[in-house]
Amino acid sequence: MAGMVQFAKMNGLGNEILVVDMRGRADFVLPEAAIALAGDKATAFDQIMAIHDPRIKGTDAYIDILNSDGSKAQSCGNGTRCVVQALGAETGKQIFTFQTVAGILNAREHEDGMISVDMGTPEFNWEKIPLGEEFRDTRMIELQVGPIDAPVLHSPSAVSMGNPHAVFWVDDDVNSYDLDRFGPLLESHPVFPERANISIARIRSRDELDLRTWERGAGLTRACGSAACAAAVSAARIGRTERRVTVNVPGGPLLIDWNEDNNKVTMTGPAEWEFSGQLDPSTGHWQPDAPQGENRA
Repeated sequence: MAGMVQFAKMNGLGNEILVVDMRGRADFVLPEAAIALAGDKATAFDQIMAIHDPRIKGTDAYIDILNSDGSKAQSCGNGTRCVVQALGAETGKQIFTFQTVAGILNAREHEDGMISVDMGTPEFNWEKIPLGEEFRDTRMIELQVGPIDAPVLHSPSAVSMGNPHAVFWVDDDVNSYDLDRFGPLLESHPVFPERANISIARIRSRDELDLRTWERGAGLTRACGSAACAAAVSAARIGRTERRVTVNVPGGPLLIDWNEDNNKVTMTGPAEWEFSGQLDPSTGHWQPDAPQGENRA
């Protein structure tokens, strides 16, 4: 079918990903195509990772990232792991360098199948996160949910991992909070001029925490890699954990390591292939690949 490109439906700990091969083409996956694909139960996704030809020397590809509402995303760690697995199966390579809007990402597939992604340098300056007003200390910012004298949530940590995050700290079960109700309200709060990913985190020990995330442009997700990184560095920054922690998201555990130089956060976790097919990047029309041995004319 003219205009069709190859895609793979994958997931990283339940974070649903479409890896779309746009190499050799000058066009992009359009927002209306993303919305159509997200609306189909079979291809519903959290992020599209569209692989384009490299734009700068020394990189393997440029990755254009879209949310399920058609908006652009700067980074997606779980999606990057899926790209590594897909390209690794194609090329036999284990080490990759990608360019995204958020910058350069380095990634490696290990012998056990786990994949590590260098998520870059966390940004704590309020102007660069960005926040809509000045906060000298972004370890805790003035924001709350509920009554002034008895807020349900308050004083989140704010950080950018290439995209803006707010992490609310709680002492009880992260599942006991109605994140699907107040997540969209907080995502678009005036203090976040570019919207934000909203997370609830519970610290279990010096090396483990639980996390749920309302993902900007995608909604509730079983795993958000950049949110796991944001929570891990924020927990270390307020002195409640070490720099190497396991972050338990609904889809499973991610290992996050923030180096001593403060300039690199490494996320390690799995990726899983579900099925493949072809899609039209302008409309979102798609068809599955033929089962092996079957000829689909």
